[in-house]
Amino acid sequence: MERNMARVRYQSREVTDMDKIEAFLRRVRIGHLGMADGPYPYVVPLNFVWMEGKLYFHGASGGRRNEVMAANPEVCFTVCEEYGTITDPVPAKTDTAYMSVILFGRAQPVEELDEATQLLQEMIHKYVPGYYNRPLSQQHVDKYRSSVFGGPVQAYRVEPYQITAKENGVEEEKMYRPSAT
Repeated sequence: MERNMARVRYQSREVTDMDKIEAFLRRVRIGHLGMADGPYPYVVPLNFVWMEGKLYFHGASGGRRNEVMAANPEVCFTVCEEYGTITDPVPAKTDTAYMSVILFGRAQPVEELDEATQLLQEMIHKYVPGYYNRPLSQQHVDKYRSSVFGGPVQAYRVEPYQITAKENGVEEEKMYRPSAT
């Protein structure tokens, strides 16, 4: 699927390099899932993995997040990393160094055991690299999806139909240091 890269208003900060965007999505640890709960926005922070051009996350199969996605699977997912403050002699030109990615897509439950096993293995590699000495078994994942934590766990996939990214790079000589004046 070809990605639709919407234009950002501040075009000098727009990132269109998909390799850079995907590397950022693989590295950043927390994202915010935005949903429409009827007339109200609902946003939850969560762990995620970016794998084969898709976003994956998991959690308890009950609860508000899953109810909202069942009623309206259209989601927005945002990740951002702040690198510090960029100083300037003119206070109004003081800025923040950062990178952010926003993607839009439809959240779909992951039903296939192979896909669920692969995404949970990727989560282990991302969040606790080297901690476990053997890969997850499908039997373990199947049990995890059906009974852990007193109820089933559901994994989701979001295949984005739109991705935007922005970056304001670090300017070492201008970065704020608390001891500097």
